[in-house]
Amino acid sequence: MARPRKWRRVCGLPEIDSFGPLNRHIDKNHLIIMSVDEYETIRLIDLEGMTQEECSERMHVARTTVQRIYSDARKKVAESLVEGKMLKIEGGDYELCNGYDKTCGNGKCHRRRFGRGGEF
Repeated sequence: MARPRKWRRVCGLPEIDSFGPLNRHIDKNHLIIMSVDEYETIRLIDLEGMTQEECSERMHVARTTVQRIYSDARKKVAESLVEGKMLKIEGGDYELCNGYDKTCGNGKCHRRRFGRGGEF
């Protein structure tokens, strides 16, 4: 029996969840699905400048899990850019933070800064 997957803590959903070429008809062969937890690793490591260790603490998972998720996410971004495929962010094993958790951003929670009205 497989071990249940651990929920990853995410501080917010992306404002825009689809990216890709504007001049191409998109079909299933030209679509890449990135999970919300993969998006969160890209945001925390590449945008916020966190280490994989800091990212793992924020997401409440092991560093090796973050390393795998991050590697998968970067491959999807590269495939989208190089091959001109649409990138869609959806799904995954995640839970949203409540926006006020002290372990989430040390008071600088992404959800609190960029959350949509009435969501928290």
